[in-house]
Amino acid sequence: MTLTIRRKITLGVVIGSRAFFSPAPCREARDQVLAQLEALGYGAITLPFEATANGAVQSLADADLYAAHFRAHADQIDGLVICLPNFGDEIAVAELVQRAGLKVPVLLQASNDSLDKVDVHSRRDAFCGKISVTNNFWQYGIPFTETTSHTCDVDSAEFGADLERFGRLCRTVRGLRGARIGAIGARTGAFQTMRYSEKLLQAAGITVVTVDLSEMMGAAAAIPADDPDLAAKMARIKAYGTIPAHITEEQITKQARWTLAVNRWIDETGCDASAIQCWRSLQDNFGCATCVTMSMMGEELMPSACEVDVMGAISMYALALASGAPPAILDWNNNYADVPDLCVCTHCGNFPRSFIGDTPEISELDVLGEAIGRSKCFGAVKGKVKPGPMTYFRLSSDDRAGRVKCYLGEGEFTDDPFAMDGGIAVCRVPRLRELMRFVTQNGFEHHVAMVRGHHAGIVNEAVVRYLGWPIYDHDTPPEPQLYLRNPF
Repeated sequence: MTLTIRRKITLGVVIGSRAFFSPAPCREARDQVLAQLEALGYGAITLPFEATANGAVQSLADADLYAAHFRAHADQIDGLVICLPNFGDEIAVAELVQRAGLKVPVLLQASNDSLDKVDVHSRRDAFCGKISVTNNFWQYGIPFTETTSHTCDVDSAEFGADLERFGRLCRTVRGLRGARIGAIGARTGAFQTMRYSEKLLQAAGITVVTVDLSEMMGAAAAIPADDPDLAAKMARIKAYGTIPAHITEEQITKQARWTLAVNRWIDETGCDASAIQCWRSLQDNFGCATCVTMSMMGEELMPSACEVDVMGAISMYALALASGAPPAILDWNNNYADVPDLCVCTHCGNFPRSFIGDTPEISELDVLGEAIGRSKCFGAVKGKVKPGPMTYFRLSSDDRAGRVKCYLGEGEFTDDPFAMDGGIAVCRVPRLRELMRFVTQNGFEHHVAMVRGHHAGIVNEAVVRYLGWPIYDHDTPPEPQLYLRNPF
């Protein structure tokens, strides 16, 4: 089974036209949008040009034809792209989307008029037609995505960027709606902050698959020494980072057994992301950490969170879907002297290698190693995160309110020094005090997911427009809304 995050993005393509406008732009728009999708590496599903007049949808009969075709390919289609090279037939377009019943994101594009082509034979009027289509979408309850500009040329770089962004949006929505999250082990007893509601997640379309930690340790111990996959996993761990000379071959073998057992279980259960009981039963009863296991899975876009933080794992997965880059789970952990918008985010050692941005050290857990013996704690991935833009996101289940909720924002990793062991990320977050006040006053956990780059816009639209989860976006002003004046 191909995981959603690795699927080729495929979009249904529709050309909407009003019959008494010039049909010439319809063929051109079709060819141009298909060329844009091919250049992006996206798949396209549409009917042959000859299936309808001008290769467009301009009647209910056309709408039925396209809707049936899209229903037949529903498993492949991640979103719909509707192009209006002229005014378009708003009823046909809205009925098509409703009758197809795909419940996928919709991108609506309308073409520019040229100043020298506005005579009765050449004018497009798509600027106006788009408003008519969106009005019908509102009446039908169909959410849709805007292009950057109200109108744009189909072959423009701007529309190409809109399509690329829309593809990642579709991947994010599809991935979250049907996510499967592995929970390996029971919640660490001392961390009630990691409580969550499986039932609220199931209502949101997210399934949690559980397994007892003892079963996983038993599976790891049962892997024979001559298993070729074990040798390959050991080689991968050795190549993943710098291992100090005092680490023994036995410690690396133990870590490879655990990693292989987890990887096999994830594959067998079809999980997209996972959360693992990372301390301290694994160290006491099996003799290794699980950080490098999580780090390597994250590098392969199968994120894994510490401390059975299932909500953190979903938060990481959302960022991976939106960005296509490895995310990490971190603690909001330390102030940075008296600098108001700087803080330090850390974890023992689970950051993916490319999230850090440099070759990490793979050695022992520091704090837990001091308490129970470092020989039991090999497998921590250590390094300071390199400077660059970042996005943070946190999803939480709120049983008191009976819903999931989240917050989102953007900041940057800095090169400011911080003398602490483990995984270290010095972060600049504008208006940090406001954000921390929101976190503390609304029952959020101390864990937060982060990814390199700025991707908040995609996560915001996926959550708000298509998933309907309550969100606080720390940076993006809310969309304009009606002001209802009290007449009294």
